Formats: sequence, C-alpha cells, structure tokens
Amino acid sequence: MLQFRPKLVDCLKGYDRARFFADLSAGLTVGVLALPLSMAFAIASGVSPAAGIWTGIVAGLLVAVFGGSRVQIGGPTGAFIPILYGIVVTYGVSNMLAATFLAGVLLLVMGITRLGNLIRFIPISVVIGFTNGIGVVLMLSQIKDFFGLEGGALPAEFFPRMAALWHMAPSLSLPATALALGTLLLIIVWSRLARRWRVLAHVPAQLGGLIVGTLIAVLLGLPVETIGSRFNGIPQGLPTFAFPLPDLQAVGRLLMPAVTIALLGAIESLLSARVVDPQIDDKHDPNQELMAQGIANIASPFFGGIAATGAIARTSTNVRAGGRTPVAGIVHSITLFLIVMVAAPLAAWVPIPVLAAIVVVTAIRMGEWHEFGRLKAFPWSYGVILCTTFLLTVLFDLTVAVEIGLLLACLFFIHRMQSLTELEPIESRDRGVAVFALRGTLFFGSVARLDERIDAAGHDASVLVFDMSEVTNIDATGADWLHGMHRAAVKRGGELILCSLTRHVHAYLARSGLLAVIGPHNACADQHKALDRAREVLGEID
Repeated sequence: MLQFRPKLVDCLKGYDRARFFADLSAGLTVGVLALPLSMAFAIASGVSPAAGIWTGIVAGLLVAVFGGSRVQIGGPTGAFIPILYGIVVTYGVSNMLAATFLAGVLLLVMGITRLGNLIRFIPISVVIGFTNGIGVVLMLSQIKDFFGLEGGALPAEFFPRMAALWHMAPSLSLPATALALGTLLLIIVWSRLARRWRVLAHVPAQLGGLIVGTLIAVLLGLPVETIGSRFNGIPQGLPTFAFPLPDLQAVGRLLMPAVTIALLGAIESLLSARVVDPQIDDKHDPNQELMAQGIANIASPFFGGIAATGAIARTSTNVRAGGRTPVAGIVHSITLFLIVMVAAPLAAWVPIPVLAAIVVVTAIRMGEWHEFGRLKAFPWSYGVILCTTFLLTVLFDLTVAVEIGLLLACLFFIHRMQSLTELEPIESRDRGVAVFALRGTLFFGSVARLDERIDAAGHDASVLVFDMSEVTNIDATGADWLHGMHRAAVKRGGELILCSLTRHVHAYLARSGLLAVIGPHNACADQHKALDRAREVLGEID
C-alpha cells in the first residue's frame, strides 16, 4: 500500500511564531549560501548558471514540501558534476535534461516500492571510495577555469582530458590564477575565523569569497572571463519552459546515465538526512524522501534545471542556523527566487575563476581523505574495495566504479561467509557410520569448502549423519549439496540422516523436497536419536 506522508504535514501541527522566525532566519542563510554554489555547480556541469539557480528554486521547494526529512535542503550538488558534464559533452544539454527526468522517475518508483532502506546495503567502503573519487574529478574539472586556460570544451574522459589540459597549459592566465587562488584562500580563512568571530559567521564563506573576488576583479579591471562574457549574464525573470521528455530512440542511450544519477541522488540525499537526524532528534522517512527527490528531478528539467539531491553542507548549515521544519527549505527557495527577480543583472560581473575556486573548496571538503590514512586499521579487503572504487571513479566513471566496488564487496563477503562455514568430523564407535557437525551458512559459496572437508575425512561409511544444530542459514545450492550427499550414501547402500535442524532450516528443506526424499524418520531431533537411527539402518543393511 502506498504511503505518502511528507514531514511538512507533521511539522505544521503546533507550528508557532517562534518556530517560524527560526526557520525564516535559517532559510535566508541557506538561500544566500546556495546562490554561489548553484551557479558554480551549473557552470562546472556544462550549463548556464541560471540552470543551477532554478534547480535550487524548483527542486529545493519540492524537496521541502514533499520530503521525508524535516530539515533537508535540496538543490544541485558537486557530486553530480562529473556525471552531468559527461552527458552534456556526449549527448548534449537536451539529453542531459531528459536523463535527469528519467532519473526522477526511477527515484519516484524506488520510493513507491519502498526501496529506500536498500540503499543502506551499499558498503561504506564503496561510498567513501566514490565520494573521494568524485572530489578528485571535481578538482580536475576546474583546472581550466581556475587557471584561465584557453581552448575548447574539455573531454569527459580522464586521459583525453589530461592530454587536452597539457596542450592548454601554455595559455595559463596569471590574473585568473591569482584571483582563483586568492578566493580559495579567502574562503578557507573566512571559514576558520567564523568559528571565533560570530560576525563573520552571519555571511557564508562562499558568498564572502564571491563578493570580494568579484569586487577585486571589477575594481582592478582584471582581464578574466565572467558570467557576462561567457553566458551573457543571467536572465531576470522566469525561465523558458522546456519539455525534457526523451524520444524512444534516445531512451536506450540515456538509461545508464539516468540510473547513475538516480543511484547517486538516492545515496547522497539519504546520507544527508541520516547525518542530521541526531542533531534534531528525529528520524527521516527514506521512502518518502526518495519520492520527493523523484518529484524534484522530474520537475526541475521543465524549468531548464539540472539534477538535484539533498545537499549535505546546506542541510547542515540549515540545522546550525536554527532550521527545524521544512518551512526553512521553502524560505531558502523563495530567497533564491527573489534574488533572481531583483539582482540577476549583477551576476554578469562574477568572474569564472572565482566560481571555479568555490567548486574546488567544495571538492576538498566533500572528500573523506583521512580514510586513506586509516586503511591499515581495517582488513585488507576493505582497502581493496575503497581504493578500487576510488581509482575507477577517477579514471573511468562512477557507474563502472560502483558496479565493480559492489561486485568486490559481494565476493569478499562470500569469501568471509564460506570461511566461517565448517564441517567437523565427530568420532563414532559404530563401524560404517560417519558423523559430522556442520556450522555456519550452507550456501553456494561454502559447498566447495565442504566437499574438501568431506574428501579430507576420507570416510567409506555407508551411513552419513549431519548434526546441523549450528547451521544458521541454507540456500538452494546448500540443499542441492545435501541431495548429493544423500545420493552418495544410497549408492553405498546406506542413507543420509540429519539431526538438530533449526526451525528455519527444517522449513527450507521441507519446501525443497529433501526431507521427503530422505524420509521423515531420517530427520532426527538430536544426535543421540540420529545415532540410534543409524544403527537401525546398519541392521537393515546386514
């Protein structure tokens, strides 16, 4: 049964004036913070800054209204940049909007079918690996604008991109480089000083860097590229309504990019909600959140917007600023809307190197770089998964990285589980009877190990007794292995006897038909009764 209950519905009960002013203050703060980030992320994704702002307005509003978290702030994020830029370069902007629309449909379906909890099954080693990888890709994507290099659009692939940057290196612009480095240092210093001086904390460091960097470029007349020179500024008014519906021929090509956008959006939004849950003493609804993310990504392309998800940094800022209900997210969207309506012409003066510096700061902060230093504290398999996912994200793309990372995680898990499965011989005084104690999980990954243990025992008994009191789980391959043991015993003129079956294992073997094959008299309550039954079988053989 479909359950659709946004957090906003619960939060409006008992909503008072004090909460409104707290949400109003937080929403204004986050709205101002979202302005430079939205423009920077859009440009880095290969589209106009207006697309990023309208993503923050539309997606931010819908995530707040329909979301499963009380404080989630939706909008464009740095994690999407490598994916969206690759789609724009390969398929064009219109197909990027179509892929975002398809991703929204997938997210909505994931929420409706209640798959939100499954996202938590992705191992943390895979998440850290691709997050750090995205951070590196994000920094590499800004080299051209950061240093003011001249040339065409950069390729989406790693090796061609590095080759293109090498050829562009002689065109390095000292004014652009100095402005970008200065903005980068200013943002870092501003953030640290804001912890001591509350006056600075009222203005987000990214916005401070944007304003100061723009003023320096204008006052000194620096010869650097600006939003005005590259995009002719930001239109003051409503965007042109678009129809991002893909044609049938393009659906096949866009399906994998759409799946990647949906997967990354689901992971980042639920991770963002989970991070702030303890700070507000609440628990988000993952399925409702996915439905909201789906609705936001379906609607955003109609306004020329790009992919959106829950933004961890903006959501955390919202909480620290006092936001406690979705009203803060609504105010954040209204703030962005008013800025576009009133101050859009001023954006034409913003230098591109300043926005590149803002993206680089985001890339540095999004990575959990300390995890590389902690690898020695974990099993080697953890490091292999993390580093493989990281390298594949940087060198190839996120889809391949996550697929290989999950595959490695599954293989290591199977290896670990089969190593915990044991078959131990138990001494029997009855000639012709071999008794074994099975422990662990009897599944497809452990049957080869069990065959080795059986062969190592070197028994020639006609009656096999398996004590399964410590078998925690069994699958079809495990049941088939027991069938094989039964057939081998019958060939030697004996039988297979099982004892001490747990309720779960007994029910599974009954459904598989094995208990009917060996007979109910060969499924004994304990080992003593199993040995008595074995002696009966030996007597029948004699």
